[in-house]
Amino acid sequence: MSDFLKKQTGDALVLVSLSFVGLLAMAGLVIDGGTLYMTKAHLQKVANAAALSGAQELTSEDETRVQRIVDDIIAYHDESPSLEYVNITLDKSVAVGLEKHVELVFSSLFGFNTVDVDVRGTARLGVMGRAIGAAPLGINESIALDYGTEYKLKVDSDEVDTGNFGVLALEGPGANTYEDNLRYGFQEELKVGDVVDTQTGNIAGKTISVIDELVNSCNDINDRDCRRILLVPVYRPYQQDTNQMKQIEITGFAYFYITEPMAHNDTAITGKFIERADTGFEDLNAAVKGAYTIRLAE
Repeated sequence: MSDFLKKQTGDALVLVSLSFVGLLAMAGLVIDGGTLYMTKAHLQKVANAAALSGAQELTSEDETRVQRIVDDIIAYHDESPSLEYVNITLDKSVAVGLEKHVELVFSSLFGFNTVDVDVRGTARLGVMGRAIGAAPLGINESIALDYGTEYKLKVDSDEVDTGNFGVLALEGPGANTYEDNLRYGFQEELKVGDVVDTQTGNIAGKTISVIDELVNSCNDINDRDCRRILLVPVYRPYQQDTNQMKQIEITGFAYFYITEPMAHNDTAITGKFIERADTGFEDLNAAVKGAYTIRLAE
């Protein structure tokens, strides 16, 4: 009987030992697995942030500017040693790869000391087809834009055969509404396919005061918050009666940088169209006029 009890006790000790080892292994998997998960999630956020920020400058034709922004974002998150590569294709995409060696704690008891965690974040440009904040101005899609060349956007109907001089009534015919929309941008979404009324009459006076305010608010075209850069709907004629174009259909968007204030007798806004990536939504059917959105690629 005594031998039997000793045997049972020995078997129990073996089972307890094996169970303890199993619990240690499970604890190791949970703790080390959690560490790996948190590390990967953090690296992915950093890679995405760096790619998205760098993509804002893909239209600048300056690869070093994109690289500098990516490096700054990664350094801000203390992950510069993790940078594996940056692949930049101007006017298209930027990809950021990060890799980090993670030391394991419990798993090292079983011979697993480190694991390499690697992630990739890719951001690409898409043609803007939906956006908030558009100015109550428009350009005909038939105009071939030469980026950097000076243009004048008419804001009265003199010498314009069709009666449509590029001014849109985004909320109604009132001049006060037009002035607010020019100053702050239209705070509703506009998208490809929307039909919009045109603004009739001479509102150059209202335009002059707002343009002067916008020009004085910013001196740097590269400032992401520069108010001199207007998001302008691109359109095709939709309804025209004799010499009056009453409605237009939005087919895309463009960015217009105001280069100078308006004199008291000016009837046009002087500026240049630029290529720029900013907040909005992609539409594959949108006219390509230099306004782009940024999104993470799969």
